[in-house]
Amino acid sequence: MDRLVEYFISLVEIDSESKDEKRVAEKIANDLSEMDAEVIFDNAHHATQGNVGNLIANFKGKIDKTPLLLCAHTDTVKPGIGIKAVIKDGYIKSDGSTILGSDDKAGVAQIVEAIRRLNEEGYEYAPIQVLFTISEELGLLGAKNLDYSLIDAEVGYALDWHGVGTIVTQAPSLNIFEIIVTGKEAHSGGYPEKGINAIQIAGEALGKLKLGRIDFETTANVGNIKGGLAHNIVPKECFISGEVRSHNEEKLEKVTNDIIKTFEEVAAKYEVKLDAEVIKARSKAHVLKDFAALKIDEEEEIVKIAEQAARNIGVESRIETGGGGSDANVFAEHGLVVPIIGTGMNDVHSTHENIKIDDLEKNTQWVMEIIKEYSKI
Repeated sequence: MDRLVEYFISLVEIDSESKDEKRVAEKIANDLSEMDAEVIFDNAHHATQGNVGNLIANFKGKIDKTPLLLCAHTDTVKPGIGIKAVIKDGYIKSDGSTILGSDDKAGVAQIVEAIRRLNEEGYEYAPIQVLFTISEELGLLGAKNLDYSLIDAEVGYALDWHGVGTIVTQAPSLNIFEIIVTGKEAHSGGYPEKGINAIQIAGEALGKLKLGRIDFETTANVGNIKGGLAHNIVPKECFISGEVRSHNEEKLEKVTNDIIKTFEEVAAKYEVKLDAEVIKARSKAHVLKDFAALKIDEEEEIVKIAEQAARNIGVESRIETGGGGSDANVFAEHGLVVPIIGTGMNDVHSTHENIKIDDLEKNTQWVMEIIKEYSKI
C-alpha cells in the first residue's frame, strides 16, 4: 500500500491541467515500459491543441484472447497547478488551495499498480490494453480524437467514477447549445427608446425556462451568459450557452428545441421603429451533439466479471446510472463495450477533493481481480 500511495501522490503532484499533460504522460510511459509494455502515443494532441497524445500501452499477456481495455484520463480540471498532497486521518487531500487530482489519477495509479502486482506474482493474465486519454475534462477530446486503429480491445472498463464497487452502465447523451440574442444598440440615457436590450430579452426568456432536474432522466442548465459593452449603451447582443442531458433521445431533442423556441418567441416580441425602418430583435441558436448515451445491458459478460471480481475481495458491487459523460460514451459510438467503474474519489472538481487510502488500495485489488476473472474466460 505504501508504494501505491507514494505513486499516486507522485502523479497528482505533476501539473497536468487539460492540454498540458506531457510531463505526467512521459512519467507513466516510462513506468509502463519498465513493466515490459509496448508504449505508443497517438497524434490526438494535434486536434486538441495539447502537448501530448493519448497513451496506449500493450501488455501481451500469456493467454490467447482479445485484450482487456483499462482506461483512465491524465488531465485534471483547474485549479490544478502546484498540487501538494496531504495525508490526514486516513485520507489523501490537497492543501486546500487546489484540487487533488484523484479525478482521474486514482484510476491511473490503480491500473498501473494492479498490473505491476500481477507481474510480481507471476500471474498469467490475458492481454491488456491500457489507454490513458488526454483532455477528457474539456469534453472527452482525447477519446473523440483517438486513433482507433491502435485499439484491439473490444471490451473493458473506464476507471472514472466514485465509490468502490460501483459499475455505471448508463450515462446520458449531451447537447450543448449556444444562443445569440441580437437587439439594437442606443445611448442608454439619451435615446433608450431607439434601442432593443438584448440582455433584457435573454433574461425574460431565461425566466420562462425550466432548468435543473427536468425529470428522472433529463437535466438542463444555462452555464454562461454575457453581453453588453458599457453601462451607458443599450446592449445589442447577449450570448447564452448551456446544455441538455438525457438518457432518452426524444426528451433530449424536445427540451433542447423548447429552449431554442422560447428564446425565439421572446425575441419576436421586440422591435423598434426608426424613421421608415423597423428593426426586429432576433435569436439564433447553434446546437452541438457532444456525445451519445451509454447503454450497456446489465447482463453483459463484462459487467458480470466486475461483479464477480468485487465479490472475490468482499466488496458489494452496485449498478448505477450516471448523470455525467465519460470516455466510455465515445467508446460506445465506436463499438466498444466499456462500463465505468469507481475509483474511490470524492468531492471532485473542488478544493475539497479527497480519496480514502483504504479505498485507493481496495480498488487496486478490484482491478487485479477483474483482470484475473477476465483471464479465466
